[in-house]
Amino acid sequence: MLWVKAWHIIFVVTWFAGLFYLPRLFVYHASCDDAAGNARFKVMERKLFAIMTVGAVAAAFFGLWLLFMYSWQVLLNTTWLPIKLLLVISLIAYHLYCLKLVHEFRDDRNTRSHVFYRWFNEFPALILIAVVLLAVTKPF
Repeated sequence: MLWVKAWHIIFVVTWFAGLFYLPRLFVYHASCDDAAGNARFKVMERKLFAIMTVGAVAAAFFGLWLLFMYSWQVLLNTTWLPIKLLLVISLIAYHLYCLKLVHEFRDDRNTRSHVFYRWFNEFPALILIAVVLLAVTKPF
């Protein structure tokens, strides 16, 4: 069970690295005004999205494995776990929205400023704090 938990954590870290860095690329891409830079950001965003998707899928796989290894009765009698799972679902939605944004940049259809992306970049950090606090302290 510890090996499964370790792999889950490794892939969560991989996923979050992408969730933190991709929106930062959006910040820089939204400010970019030259063709070479624009093309470079498109490649970086596409490749990073692929890597972070691998991290997300593997994190979900090992997370579900952990859920199945624990007794469902114990897990369903907690409040912290359903909240954590809702936060993970919100991260998946954020991840998919990032894909939409990657496509908008790819197709030169971005209409948002770098300021929007600076705020957009903060969401995964807030979710990470909440998920770690819930998973470690299990407050309810």
